[in-house]
Amino acid sequence: MSHRKFEHPRHGSLGFLPRKRCRSHRGKVKSFPRDDTKKPVHLTAFLGYKAGMTHVVRDLDRPASKMHKKEIVEAVTIIETPPMVIVGVVGYIETPRGLRSLTTVWAEHLSEELRRRFYKNWYKSKKKAFTQYATKYAEGAKDITRELERIKKYAQVVRVLAHTQVRKVKLGQKKAHLVEIQLNGGSISQKVDWAKEHFEKEVGINAVFEQNENVDVIGVTKGHGYEGVTHRWGTKKLPRKTHRGLRKVACIGAWHPSRVMYSVPRAGQNGYHHRTEMNKKIYRVSKGTDAASGSTEIDITEKTINPQGGFPHYGMVNEDFIMIKGCCVGTRKRVLTLRKSLITHTSRASLEKVDLKFIDTSSKFGHGRFQTKEEKHTFMGTLKKDLNKEQ
Repeated sequence: MSHRKFEHPRHGSLGFLPRKRCRSHRGKVKSFPRDDTKKPVHLTAFLGYKAGMTHVVRDLDRPASKMHKKEIVEAVTIIETPPMVIVGVVGYIETPRGLRSLTTVWAEHLSEELRRRFYKNWYKSKKKAFTQYATKYAEGAKDITRELERIKKYAQVVRVLAHTQVRKVKLGQKKAHLVEIQLNGGSISQKVDWAKEHFEKEVGINAVFEQNENVDVIGVTKGHGYEGVTHRWGTKKLPRKTHRGLRKVACIGAWHPSRVMYSVPRAGQNGYHHRTEMNKKIYRVSKGTDAASGSTEIDITEKTINPQGGFPHYGMVNEDFIMIKGCCVGTRKRVLTLRKSLITHTSRASLEKVDLKFIDTSSKFGHGRFQTKEEKHTFMGTLKKDLNKEQ
């Protein structure tokens, strides 16, 4: 019998089994931050759309580090976050088996992009969703008031129903993404009143997150389809002369037990998995209307966050956006859930105040050299295509 002479750590983590395609395209919040009744009522999550990446230059403010007060270049991700609309409130009761929904109250008027979410085929449907429900408001809203009072009396957890304004993002999609977001802070009565006051109103990203805060990004990773063991699990390739292929696992188990163990690397679905990335630091929260959203105190050139020619395969960011450090899950245009951090941060890196010196806005399609159109025109001069436009 052969035996292993030294230890051999396994390839790939078993903590993410089963590696199968995610059921939902939108990242699901499975745990919200702990409630603190001393704070004012606030949302704990938000939805956005991944636009692309760029890089920034800043001075590191980290005493005792070798890089303290030195310039560093960091990659950042831009997530477009148009304002969300509050359209409902849900009350939950705590039971020995977890939370149980008590009741749901919807707003009187729901937009077309939200009602599309309730249909598989909108143009063939009768478009009758919530027309019957809206009559409750026309009849004096007694039922609505009664249900809100029930939530105030019995519920322990209050969550609002909010949807994105997907038409503002220019994705070619008309169907809004609907999500439940937990309300933290204040009493139950104050939470219900806050939700009712914000029915059919917009809530911006700056009301939920601020600069230097740490957030968690929940989403679905980029899909790679059916993939072999070498790429899916990172197993070692077999020698070149191996019969019948070398991107395989040579032995998939002992004679007995006479079956393949679950822990043996096999070919299958790779990517399009649900993942939560924790502690992404926010470098900037900016309005879409800000003409200097890509400027800094040192780089005073007035420019937006958009690179020359827009973000590849996405386009221009014209709405509010959030800039986070590093990369995040998903491909461009993917809807991402941004959640407030579950833990209290104490590390020096987490508490560091970020002051950006430069944001790169050169073209991401090739080797971009110019930060703005004016800079390119100054360097290149009048081109033939410019003269054609004038004619």
